[in-house]
Amino acid sequence: MPLTTFEEEIYLRALTGRLVGKAIADLGINKLAVVAPKNIICSSIATATEAAFIDHTGGVTYHFMVELGKNEAEIAKRLKEFGAQVVLLQFGGESPIEEVKKSFVELLKAMAEEQVPGAIVFHVRIFAAGGVKEALKDEKVKEYLKGKDLYVYTVGFDEGKVYVNKVTIEGDDLKLQKLVEYHVTLEHADLLNRSLKDRKVTFQ
Repeated sequence: MPLTTFEEEIYLRALTGRLVGKAIADLGINKLAVVAPKNIICSSIATATEAAFIDHTGGVTYHFMVELGKNEAEIAKRLKEFGAQVVLLQFGGESPIEEVKKSFVELLKAMAEEQVPGAIVFHVRIFAAGGVKEALKDEKVKEYLKGKDLYVYTVGFDEGKVYVNKVTIEGDDLKLQKLVEYHVTLEHADLLNRSLKDRKVTFQ
């Protein structure tokens, strides 16, 4: 059981979204698509990311809401029409992870079918849960993703940092290369550790 309340989980996403929005802004883009399942946690991190991105860039973003198992093909079509430079897939939240993973894979299949443009940034939870590896079992998705710039943000729990990593597909494996790191506040680090590691903060 996480050592956090649901209210703290919402606040944690606000803090994390603030950093993710800045990290994406630092990629030097001005048009971002944020895709997230229809639940409170995912909406919280997505909107925090969007607000931070706009604040740092003055650019354009839009929130695409996925209803698990219902509208992935429609979302892919809308993403293609929107034509963002980066598509951020923030799949996680309080929905059962297997349902989220299935929807994530279906969305990537639809994006491959539509040839949605732009780099792709993956949310750490769906990446860690094997969502990308599952999607790569589809040859069309693998071919589509191999032609993309791919990124994932990860957490250094003991270091108190969030990392942005470039993702490279090598056969059936995914290789990560750290590109940049962002220090988090003590408050943010404590919430990350309590939520995801069931422990109190461990660094000074």
